[in-house]
Amino acid sequence: MTASPRPSRRTFVAGTIAGLGLAAVPGAPTASAATPRVARPPRILVATNEPWGTYHVRPLLPEIARRGWDVRQLVPDLSQIAPGETVPVVTPADAAPADLLVVTGATDWPADCAAVSGRTTPLAATSLAYLNATEAPRAHEFERRLRLVTSSSAAEGRSFAGHLGTRRRVRVVGSPQTDTLPTPAPEPDTVLVLTSVTYPDQTGGAAPGTQLLLDAAAALEAAGKHILVGLHPRENPALWSRYEVSPVPSLQASARAEVAIGIPGTVFPLIAAAGVPVVGCLDPRLVVPDYLLAVCSSLIDTAAEALPAVESATLPADLEDIVGPVGGSSARLLDAWGRAARPA
Repeated sequence: MTASPRPSRRTFVAGTIAGLGLAAVPGAPTASAATPRVARPPRILVATNEPWGTYHVRPLLPEIARRGWDVRQLVPDLSQIAPGETVPVVTPADAAPADLLVVTGATDWPADCAAVSGRTTPLAATSLAYLNATEAPRAHEFERRLRLVTSSSAAEGRSFAGHLGTRRRVRVVGSPQTDTLPTPAPEPDTVLVLTSVTYPDQTGGAAPGTQLLLDAAAALEAAGKHILVGLHPRENPALWSRYEVSPVPSLQASARAEVAIGIPGTVFPLIAAAGVPVVGCLDPRLVVPDYLLAVCSSLIDTAAEALPAVESATLPADLEDIVGPVGGSSARLLDAWGRAARPA
C-alpha cells in the first residue's frame, strides 16, 4: 500500500419482542383545547447482531439521558448481562409496546425480533458494527418495513446496504464513539494492539488472526516497543496478560499510542479518527469490507513485517468517506430515530 503524507493528529482531531406494536400510554389523560397534551418521550427497542452485545449501545447513553428517552436493548435473557450493566435491557416477555424497533443487521436475532414484533411497529436499521456487503439470507424480511437506514460513514453505508440488500438511501450520521475523541498524548515507542475475538460465544462469532497478532506483538516488544493492548469487549484477557492491558476502551487508549496494529474491525476507523495510523494483520481466512482495509496504512500477513509496517505507518490522505462526520453523531442518530418513530 502506498504511503501518503500523514496529517498531524491534533489537526485531524479538531477538523426488544411480544407486543411491540404501537400503543397509547395507558391511563393518559385526554387532551383538551385548554390543556394541550405533552407528548411522552419515544420508546425505542434495539436488537443487535450480538444479542447480548450491550457495548454497541453504550456510547449513546449520554445523549439518551439528556433527552429523557426510553431506549432499551432486546436480549434473549439475562444470562449474559453483567452486574452493573448501564445499558437498559429487556427480555421479549417483558418488553413494553414500542414506537420504533431498531435492528443493527439482518442476522438471526434482529430478524427474529422484527418478525415477532408485528408489522405495525416501525423499523429502522442502524449500523453500529461492520457487516460485509453480501446480502444476508433474511434481509428480504426487512425491505418493505424499513423507514430508515443509517450508518457511520458513506463507506460503511455502502457495505451495510449490501448486507441489507437495499437500494434505499443510507443516512450518514457518524459514529457515536467519535463524539468524545481523546486528546492525543502519544508516548514514545508505544504501540496499541487492537484485538478481536479469539473464540466465538453465545453473543457472537470470532475473527481469525489472533496468532498472527500475538506473534506481531512479540516481535514488536523484542524490538523495543511498548505494547499497550486494547481488548475487544469479548476477547479473553488471559491471552494478553504478558502486556499492559488498557483499563479504558481502545479508542481512549489510542491517545497514548504512536501507532496501532490489529485485526481489522469496527474500531479501526475510530482509531484513525483520533489521528492514530493503523496497521492491519490480515489472516487469509478473514473477510472484512474493503473500507476497513483502506483505512490501514499497510497490511501484513507475517510477524516479520510488523516492525517496518509500524515504523512507517501513516494515516490515509482522505478519511471522510471511511470515518464519516466527527462530533454530534449521537444527536444526529437519535434525531433520525425520533423522526422514524414519529413521522411528522
